[in-house]
Amino acid sequence: MNILCTSHKIISKQNPQQGIRHIQSAGFEDIFWDLSAYVPSWKLESVLSENMEDISGFLEDVLIQEDKGGLKSSIVQMPYLAADTKQKNIQELLFKLALFAIEFGGRAGCVGVIIKPLFAGVLKEMIWEVNRAYYLSLAEMAKKQESIILLENQCKSIHGHLVRGICAEAEEAVKWVDALNEEVGEERFGFCLDVGVCNICGQNMYDFVCSLGHRIKTVKMRDCDGMQDSSLLPFTCANKGLQQTDWRSLIWGLREIEFKGSLILDFADTIAGFSPLFRPQILQIAKSLGDYFGWQIEMEQFLQKYDQRVLFGAGNMCRNYMKYYGEKFPPLFTCDNNSKLWETSFCGLKVNSPEYLKGLPENCAIVICNIYYKEITCQIKNMKLTNPIVYFSDEYLPVQADMECD
Repeated sequence: MNILCTSHKIISKQNPQQGIRHIQSAGFEDIFWDLSAYVPSWKLESVLSENMEDISGFLEDVLIQEDKGGLKSSIVQMPYLAADTKQKNIQELLFKLALFAIEFGGRAGCVGVIIKPLFAGVLKEMIWEVNRAYYLSLAEMAKKQESIILLENQCKSIHGHLVRGICAEAEEAVKWVDALNEEVGEERFGFCLDVGVCNICGQNMYDFVCSLGHRIKTVKMRDCDGMQDSSLLPFTCANKGLQQTDWRSLIWGLREIEFKGSLILDFADTIAGFSPLFRPQILQIAKSLGDYFGWQIEMEQFLQKYDQRVLFGAGNMCRNYMKYYGEKFPPLFTCDNNSKLWETSFCGLKVNSPEYLKGLPENCAIVICNIYYKEITCQIKNMKLTNPIVYFSDEYLPVQADMECD
């Protein structure tokens, strides 16, 4: 899975090399270019006449820096209007900015360009027709640059309150993407799922994800309190120990559709809230979170890669594996370091000594069902075993996994 780090609040116009170095040092290999960081909504009316050429030159210089450092740029997002904007009739400007984003994406090697729907100054009954013409007029340029245009779920502001906007309903999002692809005769349009918007709109992300299915190419991972449109590091917006974003629902939806696209870590507000001195540490945490989400989402994909598997561990985590995955991916046996459990049965599995692992064929995966992943991994490697090792976690098991194991 491709994990992208946002450029927002990290790569500045004044000192872009420093931000790139920080991103690289944290272990990221890919950047999400949020062009709204350099062309904010309040500047949109003057950007073309004042500094579009300057922005273009800055981005070209940064691309050179990326090439030298080996970073990729897979997704770019065009500048956009805020949900509560008072701007009207600047659709021509937004069209030019969209073309700029697509062209820049092509030079940067981006596979996707996030282009949010038009809404300012558009009558409610004309929303689809206006946006249909808008997106179709961009399709040829996207094809030339070999990019996919990504629509995104939106909030809208009603007297200062954020509610569901364009493509915030799964049915509408599916209809838009499918209709556009049908008109251009190819899969030129996809969807970027913004987790923060889903949270603000109080949506069941499992249902939303499953409804869109393969149309989702990118997921923007950002936390918020469900009311303010902020971009916080995942898991950092908690109240009395309770998460404000339903990460479990999201992860299970992405597992269900076997998501293999890109995860964008958008945490610009977290970065902005700290002294720049903490930036390297925050980026390292962000990278760990990205890897964690990739692991959780692809867990079932890892398991189904192997024709045979055994478990390591005969405790609660093994029990949970058997409750949810036992029939789908049956293990040959389990083993445990506790000698008192050897030659007994646990959840229908024979419990063996770890020594039994030496008799496995090389392509049989060892699934570690124990929180001491690193220690057990070292133990297996010290036994000179070359079998693939998979870490199993039961943090996001579905409700049906709560049943008792015989």
